[in-house]
This record gives sequence, structure tokens and C-alpha cells, in this order.
Amino acid sequence: MDSELKEEIPVHEEFILCGGAETQVLKCGPWTDLFCDQSVKRPKLLIFIIPGNPGFSAFYVPFAKALYSLTNRRFPVWIISHAGHALAPKDKKILKTSEDSNAQEIKDIYGLNGQIEHKLAFLRTHVPKDMKLVLIGHSIGSYFTLQMLKRVPDLPVSLLLQEQW
Repeated sequence: MDSELKEEIPVHEEFILCGGAETQVLKCGPWTDLFCDQSVKRPKLLIFIIPGNPGFSAFYVPFAKALYSLTNRRFPVWIISHAGHALAPKDKKILKTSEDSNAQEIKDIYGLNGQIEHKLAFLRTHVPKDMKLVLIGHSIGSYFTLQMLKRVPDLPVSLLLQEQW
């Protein structure tokens, strides 16, 4: 087990345009695009972390790596920043596709309602509809997850974990 923990766990950083705002997504594991990988090895479940304020995704990387290890590296663990809480470095490309509905601006994206819509817009565009979700929300992220479930009751959630301090 010690050798497994010492082995480096890949974390891929992307900046995307989601709802008109720059968004950082940290992806733990080898899966960076769940739509293009149509192989038998495509995971059936995504662990999706929504942080508390200030929405600093990198704070959750050790937690994401631990989850990834504890699930025997079978499922991707993704962390999404809050809209506008992470700016891409000047040398980093912001990913956007022409058919990306996330390029459309969300009204009041920096308010509570906009942040909830931001997370839903990301899931609609970057996660296949048949993929099961484990939603983990910390602090305000817990509120976001509950509101997401109210707005989209058929969201394929297998487990909801909340941490409020």
C-alpha cells in the first residue's frame, strides 16, 4: 500500500469558459474527456467536488488524490472552481468549443443562483448523461449541490456527501 501512495497520481488542470466565466477544473486520474473515451474502460461514475468559499480548487487536491487512491483508481475525481474565482495564467489556453452551450453567459453568474447554474452547465456539457455522479459539497458547495438536485431531480446522483463547518 505504501508503494501505491508514493506512486504519483495524475492531476490535469484545465481552464474552460463556462457560463461566460473562466473556470478551473482539476481532474484526478487519466480521464480528461469523458465523451471521447468510448472504450470499455470508460468509468461509469464521476466523483465531483464543489468547494466552499473562496472556491480555491487546489485546496482540495490532496483530498481528491486520497479519494482516487481509496477507490483503487477506478473513478475520476474532478474539482470545479466557482465561476470567476480562478483566472487562467496568461500562457494557459481557455478551452471552448463552438457548440458549447457553456459559452452563453449566465445572468448573475457570480451570485448564488448563477453559481448553481454554472455547475449544472458544466455537467451538461462535460459529463455524459448516463454517468453516475457522487457529488461532494463543502460549505457553500453543499448548498449548491442541494439546489442542483432540486432544479434537476433526474440528475444521476449515486451519493451526496456534504460537509458543513
